[in-house]
Amino acid sequence: MAKSASSKKTTYAFLGPVGTFTELALAQVKEAKSAKHLAVSTVTEAIDAVIAGKAHRAIVPVENSIEGGVSATLDALANTTDIRIYGEYLVPVTFNLVAKPGIKLTQVKVVSTHPTAFAQCRGWLQENIPNHSHLPATSTAAAAADLLSKDPIADAAIAAKSITDHYKLTVLAKNIGDNKNAQTRFIEIGLSAKPTKRSGKDKTSVIVELPEDRPGALLEMLEQFAARGVNLSRIESRPIGDQLGRYRFNIDAQGHIDDEAMADALMGLHRFSPKVTFLGSYPRADKKKSEHEGNNSNKEFSSAESWLNKLRQGR
Repeated sequence: MAKSASSKKTTYAFLGPVGTFTELALAQVKEAKSAKHLAVSTVTEAIDAVIAGKAHRAIVPVENSIEGGVSATLDALANTTDIRIYGEYLVPVTFNLVAKPGIKLTQVKVVSTHPTAFAQCRGWLQENIPNHSHLPATSTAAAAADLLSKDPIADAAIAAKSITDHYKLTVLAKNIGDNKNAQTRFIEIGLSAKPTKRSGKDKTSVIVELPEDRPGALLEMLEQFAARGVNLSRIESRPIGDQLGRYRFNIDAQGHIDDEAMADALMGLHRFSPKVTFLGSYPRADKKKSEHEGNNSNKEFSSAESWLNKLRQGR
C-alpha cells in the first residue's frame, strides 16, 4: 500500500548520490527546498519511487545540449503509465577535475567519471593528460566519492563544480568541458493529475507511434502541429523494441494543452495514431512566450467556432 499523502508530499527523488547535476536541478525546485530528498541510482528507480508512493515527485535528466536525449529517461517514460511532467529545469554543465588532497595534476594517470562527462571533456584530457586511462563510474559524484575510499580506483575524477561542497577534495583544474555553454535539461515528474496552469510560456511533451510503416506517415504526424502553427522544440526517435524498423517519437512542442491550437493538434494526433502518450504541459525553463504562428490564437479559434455554430443553427 502506498504511503500517506503527507509523506509523499515531503519527498523528492533524484539521481544520487549527493553532488550530482541532478541535485543541482533539484535545488531549483521551490517546493523541494523544505522537502525530504531521496537519492536513487537510476531513472527507473526514481519513477518507481513515485508510483509506489515513496516520493511525491522525482527529478531526472531528459536532454543534454551535447549528447542529445537521455535514452534511459525517454525509454522509461515510454514504458510507464500514469506519469506526468510538471516542470523543467536547466543546469549549466561545468566540470572540474578533482583529486584527494596532495595529488598533483602531473601525477594523474587514471581518471574516473560517468561516460557522458568523459565524452564532454575528452579534448581537454587529451591535451593536458595525453596518456590517461578512463574508468567509467555510475555518476560523476560516485567517481569523486571513491577518491576518498580506502582503495580508490583512480587518481582523479571529473565532477560537477559543487562536488567540493560535499567532499574534501582538491580542484586540479576548473571548467574542463570542451563546450563551455553545455546544458542539461531536467524534468520534474509525478503521478498523473491535472496539468499545471497555463502561463503562456509553456511546453507540451508527447510520445507518438506511427500507425503504420508507409510513405508520408512521418510527414502526416508532423503536419498535425504545422497546420496549427505549433512549433516543435525537439523531436527524437527511439526504437520500440518489438522488431527492427519500429520507432516511437518523443516530441516537445511549444504551448499548453489549454491553447486551442495545441489541443487541436493533440486531437489530430489521436485521430492519426493508435498510440499517443501525453506526458504533460508545464512551464518552460527559458520563460519564453509560446505563441502559435498564423491565425491560431485562442481568440481566433473561438471566433471560428462561433462562426461554425451560427452556420449549424441556420443563422
